[in-house]
This record gives sequence, structure tokens and C-alpha cells, in this order.
Amino acid sequence: MTLPVTRTYDEVAVGDELPSLEIPVTRTLIVATAIASRDYQDVHHDPELARERGSKDVFMNILTSNGLVDRYVTGWAGPAASVQAIRVRLGASNHPGDTMVLTGTVTAKSEETGGAGRVEVAVCGTNSVGAHLTGTVAVRLPGKAGAR
Repeated sequence: MTLPVTRTYDEVAVGDELPSLEIPVTRTLIVATAIASRDYQDVHHDPELARERGSKDVFMNILTSNGLVDRYVTGWAGPAASVQAIRVRLGASNHPGDTMVLTGTVTAKSEETGGAGRVEVAVCGTNSVGAHLTGTVAVRLPGKAGAR
């Protein structure tokens, strides 16, 4: 079994692109994550009421979008990385039957003592309509000594 590897601050450069991640947007994903995050707003679980309110169907809530962004960046960074901040703006809704594709690019680095440092990643999540989310994630990566 191969253990997950955490990237070190020195291994990352501004301009590095994260591998894209495709997430099928299913009705189950939308409803289950809304309920799990205690978001009982009907537009996240009742298609008929969502349509009455002007949407084509139920749609993903922001807590789910934030969670998926966290998963995306930490999946790239590794288990010893620590998310410091997530700042996301929503755009086009994620509806059942679509696919959201997350992409990211390292946009900034700032070194701390001991070789560790903060890395900023610009993220974008798109679907068939356009940008579902855009934003940044700040993640702390370890230095060489505590990386693996």
C-alpha cells in the first residue's frame, strides 16, 4: 500500500497547475450534502419547489461547493497540508446531470520559518453553463523535514 504524500513548500512553484477533477453532479450529491450541512432550504432538495422559485431543478449549496474545493486542494497538497482560508464566489448553479470540473493554479507563495510556507491556489469550477465558482484557497505546506 502506498501512503499519500504531502507536497513540500519547496516542491511547489507559482504557475504550477493542479490536475483537474471532474465531479458528477447528481441529485443524491446535492440533496445529501445539503442535508448533511443542515441546509434545509427547499431549493436544494425539492425539484418542484425549486422550479416554482425560478430554477430549472434543485441546485448545489455553497457549503457543498466549499467542501468540494477543500477536497480538491487537499487531495493535491496531501494529508500534512493545512487549509488556511477558502474564498469562493458562486456563479452558474450546479444542477443534477451536469459535471463540475475543478481546476487550479498556484498564484503565490510566502515562506515561513523552518522552510514551511503558505501557498495560494486560484480555483475555478465550471459546468456546462459556465463558471460555477471562482476563488482562492490558501494552504500551508510543510518544509522538507515534516513532509512525508
